[in-house]
Amino acid sequence: MPQANLAIVAHIEAKADRAEEVKTLLSSALSLANEEKGTINWFAVQIDNTHFAIFDTFVDEQGRQAHLNGKIAAALLGKAEELLVSAPQIMTANILASKV
Repeated sequence: MPQANLAIVAHIEAKADRAEEVKTLLSSALSLANEEKGTINWFAVQIDNTHFAIFDTFVDEQGRQAHLNGKIAAALLGKAEELLVSAPQIMTANILASKV
């Protein structure tokens, strides 16, 4: 398998009364991530009651852009105003080292 050298790190802050819905949305997104050929690794994590993060890895920019324009982003951004304190903070990154 090719080495992933690109990533996306997204920070998500749920409205206090909508945190369970965000948790469910992120948990259910795994099946969508599995459909993405260009997404090598995909992690959704809960940091505390209202803070979540997504970390994804990619071999090339084409895979990263496909993910940014894919179903997970559409689902999350489509409900952002309803579920989140503010829009997700989405950052692109280069992977310096990894162990998977």
